[in-house]
Amino acid sequence: MIDNHKLWTKDFVKVCLSSFFLFLSFYMIATALSGYVTDGLGRSESQAGLAMTVFIVAAVLLRPFTGQLMDRFSERKIVFGSLLLFFLFSVAYLGVFGYAMLLLVRFLHGGTFAIGTTSTNTTAIGIMPENRKGEGISYFSLFMSLAMVIGPFVGLTITKHGGYSTLFALCAVFSLIAFVLGASAKSKPAARPQQASEEPVGAPLAQSQPKSKLQWSNLVERKVFPIAVSGFVVAFAYSGLVTFMSVFAADRAIDDYASYFFACFGIMIVLPRPIVGKLLDRVSEHYIVYPSIAVFAIGLFMLSTAHSPLMLLGSGAVIGLGYGALLPCFQTIAVLAAPPHRRGLATATFFILFDLGYGIGSYCLGLIAAHSGYTIMYVICGVIVSLSSVVYFILHHKRRKSITAVNLGQAI
Repeated sequence: MIDNHKLWTKDFVKVCLSSFFLFLSFYMIATALSGYVTDGLGRSESQAGLAMTVFIVAAVLLRPFTGQLMDRFSERKIVFGSLLLFFLFSVAYLGVFGYAMLLLVRFLHGGTFAIGTTSTNTTAIGIMPENRKGEGISYFSLFMSLAMVIGPFVGLTITKHGGYSTLFALCAVFSLIAFVLGASAKSKPAARPQQASEEPVGAPLAQSQPKSKLQWSNLVERKVFPIAVSGFVVAFAYSGLVTFMSVFAADRAIDDYASYFFACFGIMIVLPRPIVGKLLDRVSEHYIVYPSIAVFAIGLFMLSTAHSPLMLLGSGAVIGLGYGALLPCFQTIAVLAAPPHRRGLATATFFILFDLGYGIGSYCLGLIAAHSGYTIMYVICGVIVSLSSVVYFILHHKRRKSITAVNLGQAI
């Protein structure tokens, strides 16, 4: 007898590990890329930011079509194809011989990353029991958070002692592992709303569910936009950490501790995550979001003044605590805002805006760093994160309160 309430199934573990290795490869390259562009290719900070932005532009362009692709070719085929291409483009970094070629590889890599992350997210959400979505999403995103910790640490350590070729080769290996695990995980078909029966009882679902047309409503989930805009603002500020931490630490002559910044960052993401996951299923998300935004902003202000290893590592821990609680909360709100059969689309929509914030932030913050320095850049990041609380209140909190009041009035 199948336990419909069991979360940690074999397939859920596989897709979690696949996501881990996928993001591990991404973060290893992302944190070392600015050094590769400025030192290895002799380019500027703004061009380093552009190399990240090109990756995100491709992700934003292709992510809306992931739901359509899964609808037409099946979820499992899209997971297989996207992860295979992600692996092949990871190998392509080893053949880069100039900045223009790097931008091309980054664009192609970004497109497959978008499809791969969206399809594995959708697979994971489908596997989770309905009454444990908040907990399941929190644990699933924990694997992404672990990659966020280990990836920068490993990436910066390898480039310091083994060089960029070694880094790219290891990323290719991790991408291959992600492909093997993701391709072997079995997904569950998403539940779809029942329609008036025009087919005989017992007719196959495929006959009564025609493939969706290519139109705006089938590319994005509008119900997710309020929380996704909040995610955009947070991602804009967060991009400054991943893209410029290595060069920021070198500028402050504490580059030996840059990788340990992400270790502290990650420890504080991981430790409270089980508590955050359970809280999401039991209390209002507002009790988690506002404190998390405040802690995240404080951490960025601390980082802007960091001139010693202790201050650098302390700011990493504070930032990790805030950001680590905030992201799974936003993801859960996005997923639960949509009906079950559109949750893959909800995930894609949320990450479209998150990616867009990350990409625009990488380029804009690179320009700020080039002209005003990293202290001003991280102060601006802290201000932007603080403003995300206003965005969240106006677009989600206040709106939800109004909907609740209307529903209560109707019930009375």
